[in-house]
Amino acid sequence: MLPKELFKKIRQIEITTSRLVTDVFAGQYHSVFKGQGIEFDEVREYQLGDDIRSIDWNVTARTGKPHIKKYVEERELTVMILVDASSSCRFGTVNQLKSTIAAEIAAILASSAIRNNDKVGIIIFSDKIEKFIPPRKGLKHVLRVIREVLYFKPERQGTDLIFALEYLNKVTSRKTVSFIVSDFIYPPAPKAADPAAGLYGEKLGQLRGLSLKQVMSITNKKHDLVAITLNDPKDRAMPKLGLINFRDPETGMSTLVDTSSRKFQEIFKDNVSKQLTAREELFKWARVDHIDISTDIPYENALVKFFRQRKKRLSHV
Repeated sequence: MLPKELFKKIRQIEITTSRLVTDVFAGQYHSVFKGQGIEFDEVREYQLGDDIRSIDWNVTARTGKPHIKKYVEERELTVMILVDASSSCRFGTVNQLKSTIAAEIAAILASSAIRNNDKVGIIIFSDKIEKFIPPRKGLKHVLRVIREVLYFKPERQGTDLIFALEYLNKVTSRKTVSFIVSDFIYPPAPKAADPAAGLYGEKLGQLRGLSLKQVMSITNKKHDLVAITLNDPKDRAMPKLGLINFRDPETGMSTLVDTSSRKFQEIFKDNVSKQLTAREELFKWARVDHIDISTDIPYENALVKFFRQRKKRLSHV
């Protein structure tokens, strides 16, 4: 039995996102994502015009009449949603927290999948796998997915995208359409404690020996991976507020900086520019489509634009 408060929140999200689910995604996401290919349907007698390469020679020999194998396009999709639950996502300075937007986007994607009779699963991660719900169908299942992404309380604070992607590859044996929803912000390196460093950097998997680029590329070859990036205006521009004690939400490291100083502002802007460029290069190198979402702009605009552009692009392939 769902708590009254939770049911009200889910209903609110359903109302907020119903136009997108009904009018946009329900009709479009099947057209921009492919299923598993083709699957066997039946064996029937050969008819004039059939492709002779489809002849089933075993049945033909047994019956004395030529038969062919008939295949149909498999349209069922499995949708996996990976949601970053690290502390940096519980941040927002304009309309909503990044985590709230992530929950609503996950609700849209999950509802779209269920309405198209597809399976949907979820991986909630920090610097470990916090929660895994295997892909299934049905309204009851999608309500569970929405409930978890809305109210799940992670045990850890950090971020490990490499581990999340590797886990996806491990628990899914077939191709999926996978959305990874994250701000792509990592903790700064120990020697770069000031808040002008550490955003969007590529983190190496020291234990596994693979970079994020490599793991993301491997994942995108196995699945159809789409990155949804969560941004806030303060990620890119720091106001001049004088002396501020900054505490990194993921590492707990603190440092006192003068945000009004020209040097700090120049360093911050330069680092952000480099980090955003590195993120763009990451997606380009791994051939991963991405959608930029910001807390100060309605996210539905970016989602609709992505689906329409991808559909248009695929129609020319």
